[in-house]
Amino acid sequence: MPQPTEAIAQRALDLISPHSVIGLGTGRAATAFIHALGERVRQGFSVRGIPTSEASAALATQLGIPLTHFDEIEYVDICVDGADEVDPAGNLIKGYGGALLREKVVASVARQRVILVGAEKLVPVLGTRGILPVEVVPFARTPVKRRLQSLGFDPQPRLRNGQLFITDNGNHILDCRIGPLNDPITTDRDIRSIPGVVETGLFLQMTPYLLIQDGDRVVVQHSPHLRPSENANGTHGC
Repeated sequence: MPQPTEAIAQRALDLISPHSVIGLGTGRAATAFIHALGERVRQGFSVRGIPTSEASAALATQLGIPLTHFDEIEYVDICVDGADEVDPAGNLIKGYGGALLREKVVASVARQRVILVGAEKLVPVLGTRGILPVEVVPFARTPVKRRLQSLGFDPQPRLRNGQLFITDNGNHILDCRIGPLNDPITTDRDIRSIPGVVETGLFLQMTPYLLIQDGDRVVVQHSPHLRPSENANGTHGC
């Protein structure tokens, strides 16, 4: 039986047109999509990818997906990625996988954004799961941490195997312990104004097309504030 991430990954393939430039996300759902896309490419489907992490780039190369870069293209036709939280308006928190900066760059130049999530990632208010990643330059980690504390957050340097986690950009991540964010736009602005902050995990007002795995159903939500719906086959068309 296909894994849940495989089901939404296959559904995402239906949104891809030949000869597209595709943003390749990072994380479990995005990895499933890259595998599905690689199989389609092996069958002769022509696309190019822009990876959001070194891990995604390595996987795409292994699977034979041609890659490009921003010196060669002006925009991305469609990016496919996951998320850690999704609110009813389609705002996101991302970055648990550590690729938030490149993910935001790719999303910002994408004509269409497709987000693959399980139903457990749907939250009434951003911050419900309690973590907001913030990428910082190493030189500024301590002063940024102090400023975040002054804003009422509890920032913890991300560790991996007991060592400070280093992003693909050579930066560190402070995982801010937060509660529900009543005004995420202001929160994002305030954090980004701190010298040394590179990016936050708040992806706001990007109106993504959501593919939601809910049990054995693939549910689609493609407009903010609309309830997801499905057809008899477990999907709802664009």
